[in-house]
Amino acid sequence: MFVQLNDIAVHVQVTGPASAPAVLLMHSLGTTLQMWDPQAEALAQRYRVIRMDMRGHGLTEASPGPYTMAMLAGDALAVLDSLGIEKAHVGGVSIGGHIAMQVAARAPQRVLSLLPCDTALEFGGAANWQERMDMVAAKGLAAVADATMVRWVLDQSLASSKGLRRMLLGTDPAGWLGCAAALRDVTQADLVGKIACPTTVIVGDRDPSTPPSAAVAIQDAIPGSHLVTITEAAHIPNFEQAHAMTRAVLQHMETVTALPAAAAEAGMAMRRRVLGEAHVARSEAALTRLDLPFRDFILEGVWGRVWTRPGLSVRDRSLLCLGILSALHHHDEFRLHVRATRNTGVTPEELGEVLLQVAAYGGVPAANTALRIAKETLKEMEG
Repeated sequence: MFVQLNDIAVHVQVTGPASAPAVLLMHSLGTTLQMWDPQAEALAQRYRVIRMDMRGHGLTEASPGPYTMAMLAGDALAVLDSLGIEKAHVGGVSIGGHIAMQVAARAPQRVLSLLPCDTALEFGGAANWQERMDMVAAKGLAAVADATMVRWVLDQSLASSKGLRRMLLGTDPAGWLGCAAALRDVTQADLVGKIACPTTVIVGDRDPSTPPSAAVAIQDAIPGSHLVTITEAAHIPNFEQAHAMTRAVLQHMETVTALPAAAAEAGMAMRRRVLGEAHVARSEAALTRLDLPFRDFILEGVWGRVWTRPGLSVRDRSLLCLGILSALHHHDEFRLHVRATRNTGVTPEELGEVLLQVAAYGGVPAANTALRIAKETLKEMEG
């Protein structure tokens, strides 16, 4: 999809359940949102994953440079605004990681947690960047491609490494130069002492651009942050060490979105997530002495101990509920869980597939009745 943000059209990709916690991921200089493909696929099972091509990268328009970190952080916040997202977990690699930190420093109320990867508080001084910028301005990105790839990956023969090189060579030079200027001019004063959200810093142990010492400096600057080092990884571990990178990202998300330890509290949080705040509020308001013990039993035993288990995603459990409830003719509960699909991410097409399974293994009459109820409920939801 494309969104218009003041002076530019920005390319954005959104995957995962619409009601799930939002995760905004930003790429490095000279790449595109596709560098996050392995991690985005894993995250989208449980989270709403938003990726954007930076200004002048991928399919996003390039405005005249130079750019600033404040401008790039503003782009990220504007993308969230365009999607109606008030708060998100924010991460990125290299310049993307620094932009994530800028967002957390400038709009702390918008950032639930932070995931800066292979990045730094500062990037080596103006002279170093100006030399590279002069080469690109004179000869294009091919002039820095070989030196860049040496920093990005350890094994350039990999198909993914060749893909990264194509991303670099396909970048609009104006966009690269604009973002390089932001890296050239940034100072740590914009960040130090201004970030306090839950943070995991990730770095490749053989990153020559933003080495582990730069990651330690970030960790020292953000109280309570954690550091994860990926072995045998250079500046962009997303493909070359995809499994380790994905594991680190998922571990961060599982930690910062963990439900309360008490089963009743966890159950209430999950119940609200699946059924929605409005339904739960109505249900709680209608509680009596008669049904309070039953509510507590369901809250702790089902919502708090079954729905919160890590073995299946919320979406998968929603699909199972829909199939079981329809097959057992529990029509009121089935209708309730059809309404919950707006929160669990189950699509009408997936619901239709579930009911075909019910017809095959639970009987056509049960599936037919459930199909009628589903159609009625989905129509009501549209209204």
